[in-house]
Amino acid sequence: MLQDYFETYASTYRYYKGGAWCYEDGCLYRGLIALYEATGNKRWLDHLLRLASGQVDEHGQLAGYEIDEFNIDNILAGRSLIFLHKATGEAKWMRAADTLARQLDIHPRTQSDVYWHKLRYPHQIWLDGLYMALPFKIEYARAADRPELIENALRQLTTALDLTYDKKAELYRHAYDEARQQPWADAETGLSPAHWARAIGWLSMAFVDVIENLPQGPARQSLVKRASALASRLLTLRTSDQRWLQVIDRPDEAQNYAESSATAMFSYFLQKLSRLGGPVSYAEFGRASLQSLTRQELTRTADGTMKLHNICCVAGLGGYNGRYRDGTVEYYLSEEIRPDDIKGVGPLMMAYAESRLASRSSASPVKEADERVEILAAAKR
Repeated sequence: MLQDYFETYASTYRYYKGGAWCYEDGCLYRGLIALYEATGNKRWLDHLLRLASGQVDEHGQLAGYEIDEFNIDNILAGRSLIFLHKATGEAKWMRAADTLARQLDIHPRTQSDVYWHKLRYPHQIWLDGLYMALPFKIEYARAADRPELIENALRQLTTALDLTYDKKAELYRHAYDEARQQPWADAETGLSPAHWARAIGWLSMAFVDVIENLPQGPARQSLVKRASALASRLLTLRTSDQRWLQVIDRPDEAQNYAESSATAMFSYFLQKLSRLGGPVSYAEFGRASLQSLTRQELTRTADGTMKLHNICCVAGLGGYNGRYRDGTVEYYLSEEIRPDDIKGVGPLMMAYAESRLASRSSASPVKEADERVEILAAAKR
């Protein structure tokens, strides 16, 4: 069963960066929160408390965190702080969230008023950063009664969507360089060259996690419409077995492959968008992708453990570790593939949680589809 895999994974998880506050651990925390909310099983909350407590002291200090690093990735795990404050009432969680909110108050921005991705990536907007920062900003705004932050987050999101959109492809590019200084940036548009699936996956999850926190009204309706347009395009780019490629629109590339983190993200996106007001059929497509992913990539190894395969370890743009990442198709296909990386497992938890929510509220055909996910995973044991 998938839940057995998740239990083993969470029980044996080691902090991604040795205990320092980071977005990778935040991916697991988002998965645990989703599982807890979908199942009501306290073991997921217990895992979250155990792991987060190892990174947040009694004064709300975050391990290894430096505000003046201005790394937008560090914001993602902050969503767990808001959740734990609501769940436990302990002040330390909100004090830690306040620190991350202070970073966003002073974080550098482009002239178009969108956060730089990082201090070391000046004038750049990355799709990754929209997911890292904006859902937290809206959830924090609600918890701290600062509605003006919601308005700013929505302005940033819509501006970034306009700046990164590739009209011809009907997709979003990984990044935009306002200064046109980076070799990867098109001199006219400022856009990076290729369509990396996980970058679009981060964006897709930002869409639904923002929509979830908005009241009914024009702003929410507008985002549902834009998210649905993206979903419709994504459905045309699926592989024959209902997954998505690392470079999402280049099936002609011989080295291209079905990438597991993006597939999990899009499964989550489609199911949740359907739940939040998108077409009902999106949930069916999302569950089909979840089934395919578990059938194709979740396998039992010789020592009896289960692993999720074909996860791109990391990809980015610009200089990193002595290498220049130029954002081409060839670059994305050259990055390391690593089994069980949390950037794939966390979204898989979230996609599975969405299928459980659907099974609790829908008719028997949906329940049967959800049960098939469990059966397919168990068959690999």
